[in-house]
This record gives sequence, C-alpha cells and structure tokens, in this order.
Amino acid sequence: MLQNYREFEAADPFGRTCKVRFVWLQTAISIRHADAVDVKFTVDDGSYRDEKVVAMTHPRLRAMAERLGRPLADAWVMKMAAIHLDKIIRTGGDIEKPLVTMSQADMDEANSAIGAAASA
Repeated sequence: MLQNYREFEAADPFGRTCKVRFVWLQTAISIRHADAVDVKFTVDDGSYRDEKVVAMTHPRLRAMAERLGRPLADAWVMKMAAIHLDKIIRTGGDIEKPLVTMSQADMDEANSAIGAAASA
C-alpha cells in the first residue's frame, strides 16, 4: 500500500523499480478541452524517464463524491490517480499509453484502497 502518494516506487512485471513523482493536477478543459481532471506523474526506472497522465472524468468524480458524501478535493483525486498508476506499473497494463482515463470501476477500486490505508 502506498504511504506517500506524491513520490513512491513501484516494481514493474520485469522486476525493474520505477520512481514515480507527482508533477501536477489540473482540469483538462484548460489543456485538452475535456471535462476531466488530469494528474501528471513522471516515471523513471534509472535508464528511461516517461510522463504519465491519469485522467478522471469530472461527471464521474462529481457523482462519486456525492454518492460517498465527501468533498471533491484535489488530494483525494491525486491519491486515486497515484494508486491507479501504481497498479498500471505493477501489472504492465496500459503502460504504453501516455494518457490513461480511469473507468468507474478503477475509481471505485482506488477509493477503496484509500479507505483501507486510512483504517490500517
């Protein structure tokens, strides 16, 4: 479980350890005309550095926040994106994509992981 969502390490399926760093969080309407929130990270395995953007659509985020009775806060969104990127790196799924949009199931899974970490 991630302890620091801004800077963490994740091992890929080939055993390489990647250092992941949070870069920024912003509304995607300003950068790509999408009703979403984008969270950008750098991923560095020592020999290769890449940038990954994890996106969550604003309507899904808003509905999820309302359903959970919680505010739609940057910290919550950033934590869900970090958890999802950690999963992408560990499994190799969607790793070749520079922009990954989380599904509702992905968002629910990441939110559950945040809750599990908070209660541990």
